[in-house]
Amino acid sequence: MTESKTTQTAILDSAHAGDIHGALGSIARDDTAPRATLPARLKTLLAIVGPGLIVMVGDNDAGAFGTYTQAGQNYGTTLLWTLLLLIPVLYVNQEMVVRLGAVTGVGHARLIFERFGKFWGAFSVIDLLVLNALTIVTEFIGITLALHFLGVSQFWGVLASAVIVMLAVSTGDFRRFERFGIVLVSGSLLLVPVILMVHPPIGQIAADFFVPKMPQDAKLSEVMLLIVAIVGTTVAPWQLFFQQSYIVDKRITPRFIRYERMDLCIGIVLVVVGAVAMISFCAAVFAGKPEFGNYTDALGIAVGLETYAGRLPAVLFALALLDACIIGAAAVSLATAYAIGDVFAVKHSLHRKPWDAKGFYSVYCGLIVLAAVLVLTPGTPLGLLTNAVQTLAGVLLPSATVFLLLLCNDRHILGPWVNSTKLNLFTGAVVAGLVMLSVILTAAVLFPDLGEEWIIGILVGGGLLALAVTAAVKFYEMSSRGKASFRFKRKPSQEPCLIDRDSWRMPPLDRLPPARLSALSRIWMIVLRGYLVVAAGLVLLRIVQLATVGA
Repeated sequence: MTESKTTQTAILDSAHAGDIHGALGSIARDDTAPRATLPARLKTLLAIVGPGLIVMVGDNDAGAFGTYTQAGQNYGTTLLWTLLLLIPVLYVNQEMVVRLGAVTGVGHARLIFERFGKFWGAFSVIDLLVLNALTIVTEFIGITLALHFLGVSQFWGVLASAVIVMLAVSTGDFRRFERFGIVLVSGSLLLVPVILMVHPPIGQIAADFFVPKMPQDAKLSEVMLLIVAIVGTTVAPWQLFFQQSYIVDKRITPRFIRYERMDLCIGIVLVVVGAVAMISFCAAVFAGKPEFGNYTDALGIAVGLETYAGRLPAVLFALALLDACIIGAAAVSLATAYAIGDVFAVKHSLHRKPWDAKGFYSVYCGLIVLAAVLVLTPGTPLGLLTNAVQTLAGVLLPSATVFLLLLCNDRHILGPWVNSTKLNLFTGAVVAGLVMLSVILTAAVLFPDLGEEWIIGILVGGGLLALAVTAAVKFYEMSSRGKASFRFKRKPSQEPCLIDRDSWRMPPLDRLPPARLSALSRIWMIVLRGYLVVAAGLVLLRIVQLATVGA
């Protein structure tokens, strides 16, 4: 018998069950044959790749282009080491949603609602909706900058971009969209010839990538803000929601998790290569020039490339920016549409035609239209919106990671796929680090003249908090595992007490027992959410004040 006939799953949309039709291959629903040979494994990998590539390259969007190029133009290659530190963070966060998507068959937003209640669920979805809407606006801001440099009408260019992004999703053919996404992923490689043409010093790049150091004679508060921006643009909340829902929509099941992990690794390589390229060629082009240390925006980078390196690398950079903004707009809009569909349990699949999933496609297209209209409306504070996205992303990211960690320790959800002790310890430390950076970012936005002693104090205090959070996570994990009444094994067994890990799926949501959080976990969630309410509220108030003054 096939897995689908023996296992009742929690999928909310019937379109989420069936054959896998990826951009580069297909796998039949009843194909359970072992992949014993290398060609068979490669064929399976080609069919599975897509979610990891799109979510990672989609994260190298307009905000990333602005942040990475600013780091290169203002501080050279001295901050490359931050990317090395973010690689394990990226992998751990996204690998957890890979398991959640494949094992549960349900999106991230719906799981939060089911396990933590309507209050926490609504808070998370509202966070996501507001932040994603602003992020999509920044994607279209990036499109206008690229179009301006290329000499294309911004009105018609933005209109054409919006239509392309909407049409690519609205075909009712999952494979067709994924092929569109893979083409855009390939477009991100346009940054590689740029760095080859500029040929920055490879030895310096390698040294700064592996050896952490701070820029000389630079104000610590400004450098820390840029580091926080790099973290916020590289590890974004929408990625968690997008990849989990996209895996569900692609019909990936637990037996393909190892292939999806490889897909994720390839995506991380591409995103890091792009980030290193941008920081490095900006450092090389502007070193010793009047523009060094005086970053403006991505358009200024393109103009500088044309002035000091030639027209071709500048055009390639502008095309890469345009490509990145289009894939970013599509991915972020999809993340939101998937989340809304999950929460309200309405049809939400790229396998469905627009008339068969009206709400899903309406949310998606509505976000695109709203962003395009705002960007084309004279007087819209575009620069302020861009800063708001980076700030809010840094403030809201810790809460998303906390929910992710708790879900991945819920044995009723993941069964044999729950987090290991080592993974919990690492993720607990990551959460503490994100909270620490979030506090620094919030304080710096509210108090622009924040002194270095305050930043050092936050870092020291944050280090102590990291130890406390790590200990708390370990306690939670040990207490949770202590209540387990069954064991798991990867390979099938005839013994009734052993469960096949590769075919285990989460049961329907209405059959799940209530979530049981330890008192410590509840206290941590309340404290974190309280901080986020205050921090996000103060940041939004500051943004409104700046907008009022600017007006």
